[in-house]
Amino acid sequence: MTRKQWESRIAKFLVGKKIKSARYLNDAEMESWGFDRSPVIIEFEDGSWFCPMRDDEGNDGGSLATSDVKNLPVIPVI
Repeated sequence: MTRKQWESRIAKFLVGKKIKSARYLNDAEMESWGFDRSPVIIEFEDGSWFCPMRDDEGNDGGSLATSDVKNLPVIPVI
């Protein structure tokens, strides 16, 4: 897919949604996904969610840059 096609797809997914919650993945979710680091997960009112990952293969959680704070870091498992 081209960048324009992906941008259209992500716009259809995100635009107009209302955020229900924003939190870090819990231990059970991290274990289920095979993550060593806990990223932020944004949950929407319609049941869909958004979670940054290290790469597009899902190899661990990733940080999320914002316009308000430096970033929302991942939390390592200790």
